[in-house]
Amino acid sequence: MMKPYVVGIDIGGTNTVFGIVDARGAVIASSSIKTLKHTNVEDYLNDLHDGLTRLMEANDAVDKIHGIGIGAPNANFYTGTIERLVNIPWPTPLPLAEMVSEKFGIPVAITNDANAAAIGEMTYGAARGLKNFIMITLGTGVGSGIVINGQLVYGHDGFAGELGHVIMKRNNGRLCGCGRTGCLETYCSASGVARTAREFLELRNDESTLRSLPVEEITSKDVYDAAVNGDKLAQEIFEYTGNILGEAFADFTTFSSPEAIILFGGLAKSGDLLLRPIRESMERNMMPQFKGKVKLLLSELKEADAAVLGASALGWEAK
Repeated sequence: MMKPYVVGIDIGGTNTVFGIVDARGAVIASSSIKTLKHTNVEDYLNDLHDGLTRLMEANDAVDKIHGIGIGAPNANFYTGTIERLVNIPWPTPLPLAEMVSEKFGIPVAITNDANAAAIGEMTYGAARGLKNFIMITLGTGVGSGIVINGQLVYGHDGFAGELGHVIMKRNNGRLCGCGRTGCLETYCSASGVARTAREFLELRNDESTLRSLPVEEITSKDVYDAAVNGDKLAQEIFEYTGNILGEAFADFTTFSSPEAIILFGGLAKSGDLLLRPIRESMERNMMPQFKGKVKLLLSELKEADAAVLGASALGWEAK
């Protein structure tokens, strides 16, 4: 008899959220700990163990966990390690899957957050029944999880699917955190939208309510609010962003012919402001045999649970 629950753990720079999930994708209970208050990883693991054990005891789940899935930045599914950490001071490569598995005596699988989102979407969300799709996470960065023939693509080293780092502008592109210039992420993430706003405001003279804000503090949310209230410049920023995403999606399609591209993350909530320009640009740039074939969908995972659900879906595969 298969155990009825899995645990999903989402490790973010600030918080680590974890939850117990059943086979239908209902989050039975969840909780969190602060990631960054632990300068060494042993303290962090003890804290995680205490928090998760309490959660399991409170929900009568102690011997009922089939596996634990973890979504974390730069985590490698093949090796079970986190290869490098940008904002967390633990030494890398960190064999986290093994460490967590030893602590709990439960099998653990780990992958990066965008891949976890794709697995969650396939198990519980908008991609149920889809064998070929691309998950795009539009958050602080642009992440992606690519599913082909029903399988997540990890590549030969475990790092496949960095579509946020496809170069969209070859000359004089924006500097990216990855060290290269012109990456999709620098234009179409939440921070990319804020960068576009600063650029537009500096280079142009049109009136905009965004001019009343301190220019360095403008966020994508400010641009969204202004656009919804009819601000022409803000609307144009969304056109610009959607246009670049559409160009990228048309290119991604030539590679894996997905049935759908699924958008997830804060920016994806901008609705038609972003979806319309993406759709138009995608079809305009699409190779003829793919025109009209690729659906653009929004994630169906509840934002609050999505990261935990995605990670938990990996728990069913943990050996």
